[in-house]
Amino acid sequence: MVTGGSIMAQFAGPNTQAADAAFFRSAMREPLLERDHELELARRWREDGDEKALHRLVRAYTRLVIGTASRFRHYGLPLADLVQEGNVGLMQAAARFEPEREIRFSTYATWWIRSAMQDYILRNWSIVRIGTTTAQKSLFFNLRRLRARLQDPSETTMSGEVRDAIAERLGVPLRDVEAMEGRLGGQDQSLNATVSEDGEDDWQGLLADERPSPEQVVTGMRDSRTLSKWLAEALADLNPRERIIIDQRRLREEGATLEELGRDLGISKERVRQLESRALLKLRERLADRMASPNDLIPEF
Repeated sequence: MVTGGSIMAQFAGPNTQAADAAFFRSAMREPLLERDHELELARRWREDGDEKALHRLVRAYTRLVIGTASRFRHYGLPLADLVQEGNVGLMQAAARFEPEREIRFSTYATWWIRSAMQDYILRNWSIVRIGTTTAQKSLFFNLRRLRARLQDPSETTMSGEVRDAIAERLGVPLRDVEAMEGRLGGQDQSLNATVSEDGEDDWQGLLADERPSPEQVVTGMRDSRTLSKWLAEALADLNPRERIIIDQRRLREEGATLEELGRDLGISKERVRQLESRALLKLRERLADRMASPNDLIPEF
């Protein structure tokens, strides 16, 4: 078992702006792997402990780490630090990946990369400021997205109506939404921010074209079928009322509110919340052995 010394020395990330730029530029030029090559490397690492195969696998997908880091830039943390944490997640994915499963390593690794970055973000924001409950963490990571969806683009401040809708959607007190809005009020780090001392390299220029290739489209469809199968198997463990709640609250573009579901099911909205929490616990326990973050299949809202 590799303990991280040799590999993390290679992928831990640079310490200066000039090295940052060179590291990111090199990573983004690294070609992605074909499915068969990917599985071959994974098997060589899993069955034979071949560290060269592991190096190659991780090196090919460091670009996924960089792309994911760019999407977390609005939390005010250095992008280079996010990349380093994402590489830890990438290493965890390489260590846990099971080639016999019907899923691409790139899809599997994305879960671990995102999970590692989210954990890092939470660790570097004061626990007092964020809170430790699942609902508060959900609010932390979903507030901006919900605000963008619900708020008129011409409005510069969040209206009371939008705050109420977000509180209802995520099942948190209105005061938590108001407090989190203030904490996340800092400016996003621009993709035009430079990462080299001479100012010539910026994040936008280092990011590769993320449009999928035809091969990626086909394998992505295959992966989606596998994920859907896993979720369907997990949903089968729920009773009918729990399945209705998860379907209506978590698996639709516009999820139903607690009040709406309570009215339809003839129960209080607090009872809906309790049943939802119980159902989510069952699902996450069922899916925990298959992915780093079951929330990737069960959205937070």
